[in-house]
Amino acid sequence: MSSTKGSNSKFLVPLIIVMALMFFWNLARNINDVLIPHLKRACQLTDFQSSLVQSAFFGAYFIVALPAGWYIQKKGYKNGMITGLIIAAIGSFLFYPAVETRIYSFFLLALFIMAAGFAVLEVTASPYITKLGNPEGASSRLSMAAAIGSVGATIAPALAAMLFLHEVDVPQETIDAFTPSQLETFLSGEADLVKPPYIILGGILVVIALIVVFTKLPTIKDEEGAGKKPLLDILKFKHTLYGVGAEFFYVGAEVGIVSFIIRYAKWFNLPELTEQKSAQYITAFMGLVLIGRLLGVYILKKFKPQHVLAFCSISAFALVTLAIVTNGYFSLTCLSIVGFFTSIIYPIIFSLSMQDLKEYTKTGSSVFLLGIVGGAIVPPLMGYISDTVGIKYSFIIPLICYVYLLFFALKGYKVNIKA
Repeated sequence: MSSTKGSNSKFLVPLIIVMALMFFWNLARNINDVLIPHLKRACQLTDFQSSLVQSAFFGAYFIVALPAGWYIQKKGYKNGMITGLIIAAIGSFLFYPAVETRIYSFFLLALFIMAAGFAVLEVTASPYITKLGNPEGASSRLSMAAAIGSVGATIAPALAAMLFLHEVDVPQETIDAFTPSQLETFLSGEADLVKPPYIILGGILVVIALIVVFTKLPTIKDEEGAGKKPLLDILKFKHTLYGVGAEFFYVGAEVGIVSFIIRYAKWFNLPELTEQKSAQYITAFMGLVLIGRLLGVYILKKFKPQHVLAFCSISAFALVTLAIVTNGYFSLTCLSIVGFFTSIIYPIIFSLSMQDLKEYTKTGSSVFLLGIVGGAIVPPLMGYISDTVGIKYSFIIPLICYVYLLFFALKGYKVNIKA
């Protein structure tokens, strides 16, 4: 009994550190949802062009995921955290020259580098958490960590709305009437609003990196002697490959919905619904994600994860359908409630995808993270549909995503190792 208590206390500090990391990278990631409409105005972009914010951010995850897995396999979890924090801080600091030049591609580069650092952190954190305690509690620990991350995700849109958006919208007609010099002054002022938050974020990431450097973290057994595992060997695990697809559609649907909530709200043309007030629906979405993940710690102990996933997928599909066929505040409320039902999808699909991987856990987690590229592909697809057909039709894409998640819950999760 005493050895169990000692083991648990040994894992407490590293769990707190990893959960703090989840808070800050979720904070940074969900600022993007408000950054999109802001840069749309500051850089005079279309819906498709503005959605490339998510492509830069989540595209970095796709490119960096496998190299991050190899790096962590060689250097261990602690070095992975430190490296990820430093890279993310560099990306944050690059917002200063991006604002000074007001070149959209420079903003995208800064986001890409920052996200590359977060990708290293995420490849490190999720498998590390699953091993900091009993295997049976892995889903619950992931759900709790995700809940902490959701606090950052909930704060982010409300904070970003206050920093980036105006209490009273500047009408496009007013902007169109500006002289060239007035327009340049206005757009430069809009871009300047982005500078302080990212400089502060970079400083915080540097401080956390220093804390990790001087903190003794437990070495997990598979760091020693697990050896390199051929990447292609992961193809033996069909459920893991299906899990990559589940991650793709889960991230794509969530990022796509929150990326276009403000634009969707403005489409209804309700005079009292400003961009700043519209951002409250993103905050509500993320707040319900937080509530769902806190409840998920209990729910995942009482019900089979695959059954919870099936229920959540069906519920999210129904709510997005309602959002498409209705209008105004009710439609936006339906989109916000989707957050509750997608709240615990990530820890479920991750833990189901990692079943029976054993020494392949690190490789599996890095391959799993490839699915996050859904966040880079779905928003631009929705943006293109919005520009060409109409924003309502763009929400058909999340519906397709939830159909796949239902498939994974019913069949795809089952362990079926190829010989």
